[in-house]
Amino acid sequence: MRVLVVGGGGREHALCWKISQSSLLDKLYCAPGNAGTAAVAENVDISSGDIKGLCRFAKDVGIDLTVVGPEAPLAAGIVDEFAREGLLVFGADRRAAELEASKAFARKLMHHHSIPQPRFEVFASYQAARTYLQECEVPVVVKADGLAAGKGSFVCATRDAALEALEAIMKERRFGAAGDRIVVEEFLQGEEVSYMVITDGETILPLEPAQDFKRAFDGDTGPNTGGMGAYSPPPFFTQKVRQEVERRIIVPIIHAMSRQGRPFRGLLYAGLILTKEGPKVLEFNVRFGDPETQPVLMRMEGDLLKVLHLCAQRRLGELAQDAVSWRQDAAVCVVVASSGYPDKYETGFKIEGLQEAEKMEDVVVFHAGTRLEGEDVVTAGGRVLGVTARGRNLQEARNKAYEAVKRINFKGMRYRTDIALRALEL
Repeated sequence: MRVLVVGGGGREHALCWKISQSSLLDKLYCAPGNAGTAAVAENVDISSGDIKGLCRFAKDVGIDLTVVGPEAPLAAGIVDEFAREGLLVFGADRRAAELEASKAFARKLMHHHSIPQPRFEVFASYQAARTYLQECEVPVVVKADGLAAGKGSFVCATRDAALEALEAIMKERRFGAAGDRIVVEEFLQGEEVSYMVITDGETILPLEPAQDFKRAFDGDTGPNTGGMGAYSPPPFFTQKVRQEVERRIIVPIIHAMSRQGRPFRGLLYAGLILTKEGPKVLEFNVRFGDPETQPVLMRMEGDLLKVLHLCAQRRLGELAQDAVSWRQDAAVCVVVASSGYPDKYETGFKIEGLQEAEKMEDVVVFHAGTRLEGEDVVTAGGRVLGVTARGRNLQEARNKAYEAVKRINFKGMRYRTDIALRALEL
């Protein structure tokens, strides 16, 4: 089978790494890829946003399955375009992708179908939003309605902070058209969990849960990022909680989308918070989480390519019950970032120590913002690497991950030192 993975981040390197292990694979491409994907796939110099270019490439080289990593091409209709050309693709189509592309759409749909979530209000008017924020309870969460690469959500402890977030989104237009509307949400307390399932709209294959760390700095401080690390499994996500999530959230939202005429097929990611009243939805995403995919796939036993291929054909129900299993150990991913991320940062710095880190047993260094310059690997983004380790337990996996991180060096390198630390105390 000839396979194309679309994207160039850590998630896509993890997908390529896992797909490359399949006995069904003949040739693997990644567009545009990075220095890490180049080791397991042939990189193709086509942007993930160039849908027509990707479609032409897939037809020219006879791609049997395309796997779409990022949310932006899904929201832009890459699945629809490929389908029109008779190409098989794993991912949500444009109408289904609105579940992530519009927080207002998702909130209203959940409200209509009584899916547990925080209280919320939607505003298209700056003045109306400002009036509401001057009177509502704080803390409060202010979000840009559209796609903002994980950076459009502001947890505001004070009224002034909430008004500043409103200014950034609707006046300064920090996220462009994604900020045409905002969603103001009740602030909830509890442990957060990322729960991903693969579905063809009829059958659901749950993946193992993970917990990610969105804030830039230790102690969950600083601005939101695309994610500074993740681990799997969270010790507090019990079988009882999992069953409640599937019964009250996962199955109902898939049915709700179907009734809307937007059948959901692909990867459904539920960003959850476990409150005293039970699990509630913070957000839905329509693609593999980044960096959650890295530790989750490190624990997966089975042929991911076979799963994705059957799902894309709407034949997921044919998958044998024992086709996918999960290691009982733990995995931890520590994101190594450029100084200044998620704001302004410099790139082009040589990365040293990669081979030393990868010599460690059960350690994989997933590349995100990297590129090759001759023989050197250099930084090319805000999130540069996802150093991921597996261990018999969370403590061992965490120790390995941080030992591997210490073997790596580049100018301006920084990372959080508390990934998975709190889980050890639970």
